[in-house]
Amino acid sequence: MFYKRDLSPMLLEEATPFDSKDYIYELKLDGIRCLVYLENNKTTLINKRGKDVTNIYPELSNIHKLCKKKCILDGEIVLIDEGKPNFYELQRRSLLTDKLKIEYYAKNKPINFSAFDILYYDGFDLTKKSLLERKQILLEKIKISPRLSISRYIENEGTAFFNLTKEKGLEGIVAKEKSSKYFFNTRAKSWLKIKNYIEEDLIICGYTIVDDMPKDVVLGYYDTNGILIFRNIVYKGINRFENKILINAKKGKKLFDIPNVKWILPTIVCCVRYMEKTKNNGMRQPVFKGIRDDKLAKDCILSI
Repeated sequence: MFYKRDLSPMLLEEATPFDSKDYIYELKLDGIRCLVYLENNKTTLINKRGKDVTNIYPELSNIHKLCKKKCILDGEIVLIDEGKPNFYELQRRSLLTDKLKIEYYAKNKPINFSAFDILYYDGFDLTKKSLLERKQILLEKIKISPRLSISRYIENEGTAFFNLTKEKGLEGIVAKEKSSKYFFNTRAKSWLKIKNYIEEDLIICGYTIVDDMPKDVVLGYYDTNGILIFRNIVYKGINRFENKILINAKKGKKLFDIPNVKWILPTIVCCVRYMEKTKNNGMRQPVFKGIRDDKLAKDCILSI
């Protein structure tokens, strides 16, 4: 199993805050989910899309030295800025292709991999063990460093922990059943995400132009029948990396009855964060978080 690179991580259901002696509670980090393969002389990072992103984060290239045996870790790539995860800067980093720019950011704004699970160790498949057993193995077998950390957790006090993240302006928490096993590419009710705001991954179908640059993006999603549906128009913000991606995208046909839009093929995915849904299923205070390179457009399915 170790050498397979087509494994997809276990996914989480949405939930509201609760207390339970049967769950542990972790901080939900605003980062990029990855499976990390640590071998004797090599580190490999594979994102949720199945893409090898190792070369984008050279500061993680030696974390295999922190484990004596081959293993697979599940966790998040995180960029900490002023004590908090900065997803915007991380997404900007994830889109870099120029080697010199990658080396500059690796040196001046290094990222961290926060491991919260271990799935394989030294020839043994650990996915059938309970979560708490895996957590103990993770603590015993992996050394921490400035580039590799281990996610900590609390017990029982899920509601209070969630309220604390709201006070601190953090994304939220994750609740996981202590006895839960690990199932690849499965959205399980034993793993729950409890967020302070709503996020949606949507498809960029086109954009408006001001001063020859993209301004607002026209966003859509697929319904459960595979039909592309209009979702919203959101101000994109100024980011030359993402602007270049949109400007160079292949031209597409008109998809919705919206004037003055440059239409592109609906293949680019972005993330939008907002406070709550309006009565008409709109977004209150939507914020464009950035283009996602770790998700395919066909996976942006919503049932609003």
